[in-house]
Parts: sequence; C-alpha cells; structure tokens
Amino acid sequence: MRYRPEHKAEIHQKIVKDASRRLRTEGLSGAAVSTVMRDTGLTHGGFYKHFESKDDLILESLHEAFREIEEILVGAAEQSRTDEPWTAIVKTYLNPDYCDHAERGCPLTALAPDLARVDKKMRGQILSELVNYKGRMLPFMPGRRAADRERAFFAIFSTMIGAIELARMLPEPAMREKVLGSARDLLLRSF
Repeated sequence: MRYRPEHKAEIHQKIVKDASRRLRTEGLSGAAVSTVMRDTGLTHGGFYKHFESKDDLILESLHEAFREIEEILVGAAEQSRTDEPWTAIVKTYLNPDYCDHAERGCPLTALAPDLARVDKKMRGQILSELVNYKGRMLPFMPGRRAADRERAFFAIFSTMIGAIELARMLPEPAMREKVLGSARDLLLRSF
C-alpha cells in the first residue's frame, strides 16, 4: 500500500508530540522507544525510519516542548492589554491548571534535574534550546536595557520554575495555590 508523500512527516510529528508529553509527565526515562511507538500505533522497529537514536527523539521532543510553551507564553504576552506584558507571562505560568498538567507545561519544570545529568553532546543541544527560549521571552521582560531584561528573565523564570516544582509536590490544591500565589504576588510586586 502506498502512502501519501506527507504521511511519514505526519507520523514523525505524532511520535514527537507524544514523546514530548510523555517526557514532561514521566521524565527522560518515560519516553521508552517501545512505549512511544506503541502509543502511535507503530512497532519498535519502525522507530529507526524516523530517528537515528533515542537521543534524537529526546532532543526533538524537547524542541517541541519548548515550542509549545513559547507559543503559549508569547501569545499571553502579545494579548495582554498592559504596558507590562511580562505580567501576563507570570500569570499564565503560575496558573494552577498549568501546574496540574505537566504534560502541557514548560520542560524545565518537569525535567531540569534530568537535563542536568545528560551527556556533554546532548547538553550543548539543550543549551541552544534554552538560549532560544530566553530569546523568545526577553522582548517581554521588564527593563530598559538588554542586560536589565536578561536579569529579569533569570529572576522571573527561576522563581516560576521553582514555584511550580514545589507546588507539584504538594498533595492539596489549596497548598499548591498558596505556593503559586505567593510566587506570583512576589514577582508582580518586584519589578
């Protein structure tokens, strides 16, 4: 049976999207090749028609995760009706719904400890994703000069990432909201 020319690209993208969500939910070990392929209705052997290695799948999945969160945060900033679009980013990021759904969120809140342990080859490629992420967020950060916006980016995102990680450990929604609300209020008052 012949497939349409775009069939392979569509399947490839489906594999990447599934693996991206799985990584954010279960960590780097959660994207087992056999599980990802089974979830997309393919066999383990078909994996190598799409990727050279599991590392390639992980890197593409991380790229997809960063692309998704960038789209959400840039969209929130661009739609904000304020002179301070970074506040929309903070409110979107520190949202209880976002906190409760790691599979849709920032890969840094789900994977930072895992990403710190990858080999040097992957670390360089992950660094380029981080640089791109920062570059997409900097135009919306507070500050007059580029250096001020960069400092604000690191302070804001470090606080938000930590708050989400802490909140996700807590069993009760009210406890999670207290952590998120405290971080949100602190950031909104600080810049």
